[in-house]
Amino acid sequence: MTQFAAPLLDVRSDTVTRPTAAMRRAMADAEVGDDVLDGDPTTRRLEAVVAERLGKERALFFPSGSMANQAAIWVQSTPGTEILLDAEAHIIHSEVAATAALCGVQVRPLRGSALVFRAADLAAGMRSPSSDGIEPSMVCLENTHNGAGGVVTTRDELHALTSVARRFHLAVHLDGARLWNAAAATGTALADFAACADTVMVSFSKGLGAPVGACLAGPADLITRAHRARKRFGGGMRQSGILAAGALYGLEHHLDRLAEDHESAKYLAHLVDGAGGAKVVMPDTNIVMIDLPSPRADQVIAQAAALGVRIYKWHDTRVRAVTHLDAPIGLIAEHGPKIAQALSEALA
Repeated sequence: MTQFAAPLLDVRSDTVTRPTAAMRRAMADAEVGDDVLDGDPTTRRLEAVVAERLGKERALFFPSGSMANQAAIWVQSTPGTEILLDAEAHIIHSEVAATAALCGVQVRPLRGSALVFRAADLAAGMRSPSSDGIEPSMVCLENTHNGAGGVVTTRDELHALTSVARRFHLAVHLDGARLWNAAAATGTALADFAACADTVMVSFSKGLGAPVGACLAGPADLITRAHRARKRFGGGMRQSGILAAGALYGLEHHLDRLAEDHESAKYLAHLVDGAGGAKVVMPDTNIVMIDLPSPRADQVIAQAAALGVRIYKWHDTRVRAVTHLDAPIGLIAEHGPKIAQALSEALA
């Protein structure tokens, strides 16, 4: 079997984090039960903690954020209608057309006037009533916004978006995979962000450093239906408390350190901006998008890998670096300049 040397720095995503030794111990020691038959006590505790922090009635643990997003759409949309999203939303680009395949709804991307769509963009994008038109049933928001470079949508703007949705009697779901980062960056309470939406998804396998898992939170009746959707999608888990314990540990011990990732991202952004003619989207949080002057993303990634650094291809003229628990400021300072070197050499 071919052996690959471990990279000196891996900033492809915050999902590459590995459980710390203390998180592994918490997972190994977790009290567990059969979650499908009669409930897992550690999973129930995680769900209660998440519901409280988000200000929602109930929460439900899922194996992944994509499954939780799709369960939210399944319970709140109507087959044969459309859901409205920002044009670069994760649900559109990274969930393999699940809204069509699983939920029977069409996605309608809306291009924003800024990095992400705003209330005015949503209002302008609503179709006029027509006998042969498509009716909307739902709006999906994303905060932070991955495709825009970890951009934070403020609490006030989220509520402005929701006000438009309510005017048209539409359900609202918030893909908050990195909502923890939005709260850390702004000081806004998680519950204040979550109040904009009927349902909210949060992930534990990114900035919080857990290996697996997400929660969907909302009103009890919707979460009861989402439980059925999770089962239908194959997401019923048995001794899920082993995974939930990792998520709980992340909430208790890694939430307060997210601001460090944001500082690391800003530091990295300034290190690489302008190298080889590349331009950085200055980060709000922990995602650094690097726009290239020509379609040479593959060459940039290969050159960075040769220097011991792994970054991610977003598309032919954009690469991404994401700071995280396993890429502290010291590693960024030591190896981040190699990304600038890779840009200069690959784009020469």
